[in-house]
Amino acid sequence: MDLMALVSDPAAWLALFTLIALEVVLGVDNLIFIAILSNKLPEHLQSKARRIGLALALVMRIGLLMLIGWLVTLTQPIFDLGLAGSATNHGEPAFETAFSGRDLILLAGGLFLLWKATKEIHHSMEPEDDSGDLLDKTPGAADAAKAAFGAVIAQIIAIDLVFSVDSILTAVGMTDEVPIMVAAVVITVGIMMVAADPLARFIEHNPTLVMLALAFLVMIGLVLIADGFGFHVPKGYIYAAMGFSVGVELLNIVQRQRRQRRKNA
Repeated sequence: MDLMALVSDPAAWLALFTLIALEVVLGVDNLIFIAILSNKLPEHLQSKARRIGLALALVMRIGLLMLIGWLVTLTQPIFDLGLAGSATNHGEPAFETAFSGRDLILLAGGLFLLWKATKEIHHSMEPEDDSGDLLDKTPGAADAAKAAFGAVIAQIIAIDLVFSVDSILTAVGMTDEVPIMVAAVVITVGIMMVAADPLARFIEHNPTLVMLALAFLVMIGLVLIADGFGFHVPKGYIYAAMGFSVGVELLNIVQRQRRQRRKNA
């Protein structure tokens, strides 16, 4: 279908809006990770790191769309361990023993998220231990800042790859039209760029949200690992749990703010 036909096709617009909504929801995980990492940098580098990270995510996703024929092959098994998982009630294996390229990427990404989130939780529980900080934020630490900036961008690139592969494979499953997928990806990353700074500031100004966000990353890491082994957890359950947790934490924030105002009155 040519571009003009797509523009005049209501079904194409419906697919575009549906895909944008889905990509925005899927992009929340990526955005939380970028926000937590960038907040460890000096203030003048934080916004730059977020913009570069999201720009790299955009480039990576469009690049994968251009290689869509190769991307689809990532779902084909590369090797099989030959292990027989315990059968479910339907007679199917409880877990997959054949691993595709996508499975391996999800496993690596899940393990990386688990390692990173657990490490950050450990250091947030022991604030007197500064060894886990990416850098010393004292003035004059320019070399440390540059090294930390490079480390943050490298970690963002690694996790961008994981979320980009999953995101594009989801898009491929919803439409066959590459222009629609490209438009959805560009619009989604644009929305994420607009939301990145406010989200990062909100997390930084409410320290308890940092722990909640890290807990989300642990959960997402476990879900990615489970997905790599063939345990497909419905995304609706995950986002419902995240939404409920955020709602409870927002109530706690409002309660703390009201108590503080009463004390100051």
